[in-house]
Amino acid sequence: MSSRSTSSSESILSRRMQTMSSSAIRDLLRHSKIPGMISLAGGIPAPDLIDTEGLEAATFRAVESARNTTYQYGLTEGEMFLREEIASRMVAQGISAEPDHILVTSGSQQALDIVARAFLDEGDSVLVEEPTYLAALQVFDMAGAQTLVFQGDQYGIDFTRLESLVANNRIKLMYLVPNFSNPTGTTLPLPERTKLVEFAIRHDIMIVEDDPYGDLRYDGEHVASLFEIAEQSFNSKNRVIYISSFSKTVAPGLRLGWCIPPESYFHSLCRAKQSMDLHSSTLSQYIAGYYLKSGRLDGRLQLLKKAYKCRRDALIKAISEHLPDALELNVPDGGMFLWGRFANGLDASLVLQQALSHHVMFVPGKYFYCEIPDLSSVRLSFSTITPSLADEAVKRLAIAIQRTEQRETQE
Repeated sequence: MSSRSTSSSESILSRRMQTMSSSAIRDLLRHSKIPGMISLAGGIPAPDLIDTEGLEAATFRAVESARNTTYQYGLTEGEMFLREEIASRMVAQGISAEPDHILVTSGSQQALDIVARAFLDEGDSVLVEEPTYLAALQVFDMAGAQTLVFQGDQYGIDFTRLESLVANNRIKLMYLVPNFSNPTGTTLPLPERTKLVEFAIRHDIMIVEDDPYGDLRYDGEHVASLFEIAEQSFNSKNRVIYISSFSKTVAPGLRLGWCIPPESYFHSLCRAKQSMDLHSSTLSQYIAGYYLKSGRLDGRLQLLKKAYKCRRDALIKAISEHLPDALELNVPDGGMFLWGRFANGLDASLVLQQALSHHVMFVPGKYFYCEIPDLSSVRLSFSTITPSLADEAVKRLAIAIQRTEQRETQE
């Protein structure tokens, strides 16, 4: 009876839901609640660095100043009060954005979903970096799209591969995280960004530029966005959809992001959002708007960048001391992640099994691949750990690696 009931329940699900798997990373994070667990897994902002005082003041001001508005339905495209503040910040960063052309979303994850719904039909092709952001892969999978991979890093992009893919497939979108990518932490150089925009224009491909970490640069120089390059270098305003979020810089609990699409597609994306949630939280929008208006974010970003650089360096130092030959690393100029691989070819999933028993966790890199994964790859997040915790985490990781090697030898 139970078996027939389960089978019947699954049979009425859409084919997409029947085949869609849960996010391995979200599932893994349940282990972070275990007492004594040190997590190098979650790509989340440090709880101790969230500006709770500033947010509380913004919340009070939002409720007192707009009490007849904050608890009411809002505009699908977002409250103009917040869109004006976002536009001001974008212009200061070199991105030409009119408030009327900014779409406020319930986190950048919803912005990705909106773009997929608006542009992709089942069977369409999307170009993605490999490895890339897992939740973006889930969105494209739910849209029924085919993901085609290319390699890109701090040294450049394999354009020969891209040209081959375009020659054999009809491609609508290209998705990438050019600043401090999740999971690799790499930043795409300016010459490669320019070549990429030229490639997209030549082949009539829309670029989806996901930039949640751009404000978290603590080494190196600012690199112009793809959105900016398309407009200023190629006079093209219909080639890049820019997406960003307040989750990494203000507070993820606000669940607010934004999307700047080409003007000709703005209303289509608004209609897609209407079908999802009508509008993002009005209260959250007013809180974010008053927080931006207070001017506190710039000072908070300086604090975040200083703290994250310190935490990155502490984790790298601990690895060099306790795992000098076991883990090869990419060192990012910003963001929240180190990306590496076990030098001895160990399967990161096997190491994780041992690591969890020693109360330390990370994310095996295989989850960020569409095609053949590098089983030895690993993502380490340093945003939530202090230098002392970093040292202890790596000590535990060293034991886990040793135990894994011993079991591999025995078997």
